[in-house]
Amino acid sequence: MAETKIEQATSFLNYAPVPLAFGTSGLRGLVKDITDLEAYINVKAALHYLLSSGDIQSGGTVVIAGDLRPSTDRIMRACAQAVVNSGCQVENAGKIPTPALIAHAVSNGRAGVMVTGSHIPFDRNGIKLNKSVGEVLKSDEPAIIREVERVRAEEYSRSAATSAFDAAGQLQQALALPPLDRAAEEAYVRRYLQSFTRGGLAGWRVLVYQHSAVGRDLLPRILRELGATVMIAGRSDTFIPIDTENITDEQLDRLEALAIRAETPDGPLDAIVSTDGDSDRPLVTAVLPAAAVRPGGRRVRFLPGDLLGIVVAEFLHADAAAVPISANDAVERRLRERKVVLEKTKIGSPYVVSALDELRGEGVAQRIVGWEANGGFLTGSDIALSAGTLAALPTRDATLPILANLFAAAEQGISLSTLWDRLPARFGRAGLLDKFPVAASQAILAQLIPAGDRFEMEFVGAGLILDRSGAGVAAAQLVQPAREAWLQLQATLSRFFMAALGFDDIVRINLLDGVRVYFRNGDTAHIRPSGNAPQLRIYAVSDSQARADKIVEFAVREPDGILRQLERALT
Repeated sequence: MAETKIEQATSFLNYAPVPLAFGTSGLRGLVKDITDLEAYINVKAALHYLLSSGDIQSGGTVVIAGDLRPSTDRIMRACAQAVVNSGCQVENAGKIPTPALIAHAVSNGRAGVMVTGSHIPFDRNGIKLNKSVGEVLKSDEPAIIREVERVRAEEYSRSAATSAFDAAGQLQQALALPPLDRAAEEAYVRRYLQSFTRGGLAGWRVLVYQHSAVGRDLLPRILRELGATVMIAGRSDTFIPIDTENITDEQLDRLEALAIRAETPDGPLDAIVSTDGDSDRPLVTAVLPAAAVRPGGRRVRFLPGDLLGIVVAEFLHADAAAVPISANDAVERRLRERKVVLEKTKIGSPYVVSALDELRGEGVAQRIVGWEANGGFLTGSDIALSAGTLAALPTRDATLPILANLFAAAEQGISLSTLWDRLPARFGRAGLLDKFPVAASQAILAQLIPAGDRFEMEFVGAGLILDRSGAGVAAAQLVQPAREAWLQLQATLSRFFMAALGFDDIVRINLLDGVRVYFRNGDTAHIRPSGNAPQLRIYAVSDSQARADKIVEFAVREPDGILRQLERALT
């Protein structure tokens, strides 16, 4: 996310504003830059877009909620002021998961404003908006950005005497939020209690790692009502960022310690579950019996979100799915076996939502789902379960993948670990370099990505290239400059992904979102900047966990890992 300062002079501000920017999903920025004025401008502009497009009506209700970050309350009040000044009413849903807000808002035909930075550190925050019919999509962003520019100019043209904001960009008289309305929270709980079998988790002992997740009290409540014996641990008043795409050894050590402390004469734990900050991304670990742990091994086994999603899709008997290009290729293998239609997308829930819309519009599939590498799961159609119908919720959700994995194991009478052993033997790992300059990430991609609209090529030997971008164009039909550019990209990447580090020949490259490199031995490495933070990420897939871990280690090692080498060579 670029942190470009606004050059336009203002008549009353004593600081240089930094605009919020759309990331992969929602607006994000540093807390110090999300002044009341900046939050107000963006929400008022988005609502004007929704009003002018007919998505919502003047005088209607907009639902507002937030996560547990220390900055959230102030930003919620600024957002509420924007709602009121747009001619709408405010429903204060309080501190609830993002999917709870969106499910409630959409079911009532209302727009929503969720104040959350999701999984990123507490010094950042964000605003995620939804239309009355679902998430704000990438196709909506250009018009919203134009409205932001209009509202910004309007607000900056005011004098100190006529502006509602002081020189520091804070509201001079902050609006008090309406009384808390728990309708969204209760509807979210009912969503699962009315579709999953009561008592279906009887005999299961589950620990909920609460930390600072906004759904930390709702998740234990749902699990208990569905029959599980639930323990809680790790509750924190300090915000703890949990990135489910980058679970570290330190975090796994913490979970293992929690598992050991939770053991009682009544029996060991079966699982530890948790979510990220706004509870739309799951964290699920199986807890192994001490006797089953190899020397030097852990009692807890973490399963990445893209693999969790396979279990959920099978539990729901999905017949069509959409996942981002970054997903473990075990997804493609398993869904092909099950004859499930699969659509690959760019990274970010808006792209997955758009793909779900397309799959639904084709009218062929009846049980349409999607998920991301972070584990957030989306349903693009109503799906009948044993106890009732699970209504479509085309936004990331953490509760569904947690419940589906536990129920899938419970119904088969096996442990989570045994259930996961039945997945294709492909192993993933993700890592990142934090505080990596956005400009450097953009420069790396600019140097690597050839011009043109082709995004995937296969290298089949003797300089022959096959276009896999969708048209199936053979090498002979590629003009010479394009062919040479792709061969040069292959050669450039081979300089960094070297044989000395165990990498085989590069046989395929996909540029749909970032740079995804496929090697002859089955290894995969995918480099991509974060869409909402100054981070450069690496996703690795291999036939063994040790090799996937090693690829990430080679990439993020300081100061001379592959990502740093790319930075020095290409920026």
